[in-house]
Amino acid sequence: MKKLIFLVILLLINSCISKKNISINYLNEYVIPDSLQFQHQTIGGLSGIDFVNNEYFFVIDDAKNPRIVTAAINIKNDSIKSVDFTKTILLNDSNTAFYKENELDLESIFVDEKTNEIHLVSEGSIRKGKMPTIFSVDENGKFIEQLQLPKSFSNIEAIKHNAVFEGLSQSVDNLGFWVAMESPLSFDGEHATFEKQSSPIRITYFDKKLKVATKQFAYQLEKIPKPYKGNQNINGATAILELQKNHFLIVERSYQNNYGSKGNTIKIFEAFIDEKTTDILEISSLKETVFLPLKKKLLFNFESIKDFLKNGIIDNLEGITLGPKLKNGNQSLILVADDNFQTFGKQLNQFILLEIKTNK
Repeated sequence: MKKLIFLVILLLINSCISKKNISINYLNEYVIPDSLQFQHQTIGGLSGIDFVNNEYFFVIDDAKNPRIVTAAINIKNDSIKSVDFTKTILLNDSNTAFYKENELDLESIFVDEKTNEIHLVSEGSIRKGKMPTIFSVDENGKFIEQLQLPKSFSNIEAIKHNAVFEGLSQSVDNLGFWVAMESPLSFDGEHATFEKQSSPIRITYFDKKLKVATKQFAYQLEKIPKPYKGNQNINGATAILELQKNHFLIVERSYQNNYGSKGNTIKIFEAFIDEKTTDILEISSLKETVFLPLKKKLLFNFESIKDFLKNGIIDNLEGITLGPKLKNGNQSLILVADDNFQTFGKQLNQFILLEIKTNK
């Protein structure tokens, strides 16, 4: 009976927490120098970040030399004071069949704090006929296993190049993890445009013990925020983070190339799964189905802080993680930008430090 009462109280506490409104405050920006060298490698392409056991892990988006780097981030007085890289983990063992057979376009990462297994997602290369992958390695980069994809991702013709697995988040109960697409499958919807239309991506839950996908939900992307200029006008989800059970932060990034260094529009949305949200795991085409996506609301628009950023630039933010607690007890949030190794012009290895506030 005591156990039952405790369980009821715990559920009520969690329910109260989940109903509290949260907001995000900007704290500071830190930029790493261009083409910084560390252990004979260039620091750039920082596409994913995770904070585990007081250590930061990053994936570097470099298909020719896929790798992970670790770092210590010094946060003092609500500011990032330094980012000091500590280790490089290479993922290019020529004796491992997985590494030889797959194109590793790494996009996101999380580390299991109990086992130290590093979980990764790769977009593959659809143009080369290489499928996206979800896999894990040990702390030295040795391949452990690859997970089977649900049938919705089995047809490579439905997958758009460079628009596949982009976000990865461990579940708060550590029993599984979530994988988010960047853009819709061709069977589900169109790329977001300046005009309003349906652009649902799939967010999939994988059970760690069963090692398969057990549920999947749709999340509707926003439309392109500015009138078209140039030949690149895209919007997609670049990161996902589960804050509480079925309660997420999702980063959407729009990029429009002829706006120059001001081409990125980045927003953080709060999103929720409830009892009415449609499980689409067995649905092959959302275009032909009536479904209810995650509920969402805008939480933070980086346009609101551009005057505080270096040269007013909001760069290509692709990674998100909870950092340490701040002095006031609030939770810190850190985002990192992928500078594409300066391939497309001047970009920043940009870190943004935010604060999550709970509004009672």
